Amino acid sequence: MESEILKLEPKSLWKHFSNLNAVPRASKKEERVIQFIVDFAKELSLEYQIDEVGNVIVRKDATPGMENKQTVVLQSHLDMVHQKNADTTFDFDTEGIKMIYANDWVRADGTTLGADNGIGVAAIMAVLSSKEIKHPPIEALFTIDEETGMTGALGLKGGLLSGTIMLNLDTEDDRELTIGCAGGVDITIQKNYQSIEIDRNFIGIRLELKGLKGGHSGVDIHFGRGNANKLMNRILYRLNNELEMVISSIQGGGLRNAIPRESFSVIAVPENSLSKFNSIIEAEAKIIKEEYHTTDPNFQVSFSKVATPAKGLDSNMQNSLLRSIYACPNGIYRMSPDIEALVQSSNNLAKVTVENGVCEILCLTRSSVETEKDDLVRAISSVFHLIEANVESGGAYPGWTPKPQSQIVKMMTALYQKKYNEDPHVNACHAGLECGILGKHYPNMDMISFGPNIRGAHSPDERVQVSSVQKFWDYFLATLENIPLK
Repeated sequence: MESEILKLEPKSLWKHFSNLNAVPRASKKEERVIQFIVDFAKELSLEYQIDEVGNVIVRKDATPGMENKQTVVLQSHLDMVHQKNADTTFDFDTEGIKMIYANDWVRADGTTLGADNGIGVAAIMAVLSSKEIKHPPIEALFTIDEETGMTGALGLKGGLLSGTIMLNLDTEDDRELTIGCAGGVDITIQKNYQSIEIDRNFIGIRLELKGLKGGHSGVDIHFGRGNANKLMNRILYRLNNELEMVISSIQGGGLRNAIPRESFSVIAVPENSLSKFNSIIEAEAKIIKEEYHTTDPNFQVSFSKVATPAKGLDSNMQNSLLRSIYACPNGIYRMSPDIEALVQSSNNLAKVTVENGVCEILCLTRSSVETEKDDLVRAISSVFHLIEANVESGGAYPGWTPKPQSQIVKMMTALYQKKYNEDPHVNACHAGLECGILGKHYPNMDMISFGPNIRGAHSPDERVQVSSVQKFWDYFLATLENIPLK
């Protein structure tokens, strides 16, 4: 199917996207993709530099007649979220993404696609490699580690860039012009526990919760999709209250910025409780399916007998843990009172791991209001302080304050209206974009974000619409032609 991708228009963009997707590029493992961009710049004899954290800057002079235009920074991030379905065999460290094209959409075979933000990277590469596209002086900024901490943007020093306008190509709806975003902070909860021996007469059971839709923990949080960690905890909580049970292990969720789709736990129950166990699982699964039939129609709970685990949680720790996860805020915390339909603050209970005497819980808290973000962090921390867990926050990054009257916003709004005979959606988003951080380093830079239709980002359902990429490309080139004078 890779050959089908190369036939798509615009051919140059899809060629670069295909080449990029052959390079493993997990966050914090960007060495190969950094070299990929460097080799690309060398091949074109373009000036480049790698800063001290690993960001790559590639410069290209203006095309004839465009020298008097403002210098534009074209910005996208090199890393991608590595997620796959549990039944997909794939090694992100060694394999390139396997792409499939059908019915106007490109997706991957059981994994994330990397359209976030690979389409933006490919679009910039297509401009840099072209001898025909009209454009002003360009500084292409390829940042690293956007998905797990934005450390590339955070580490970029002021003074490296001379551009006065930045086009961030990391928005996922082709009618949106994004001019603001939420800030975020990571919360890590850890608690050690003393394991107890499990009665050998107990039966071992593996519980599997799968089929949830998942998605981006920022832009998809308002859909109210099921969180695998919260739903697994709900089931375990009921089992714990209604029969004798010992939890041996829990493995739920993955990356902080992905709504968890799956959770697995191993428990032990007395053999004479199996009938009641079956009834509880059947009843709870039915209730959850009814509640989430619209957002997560493929939700499923299953279980199988396994060897009785040797050790598990003592009853006090088990009770405390289940109650604290139950009480932990998840999803929307507050909607914006100022911008219609915008989530202002949220939390994603992203990962729960319980095994070998250690419990670890990972959250990503977002808000466009710094004080409210801090308040939500305190609320979450308080829940776990009640069970004497260690709670740490880090990796904080600022939001991006909208400037609707800026020069680039006005120009691109008018250009969109002229080209498509409708108004764009000029808005802020609940995702974390690098613009907020980069704006701290370059406070006088005029910034805007846009891109094609990408759906299901941060999940194996990720896909990008081909016709939308064509629209985005057309609009992108028109924007470059219409950049204001110096």
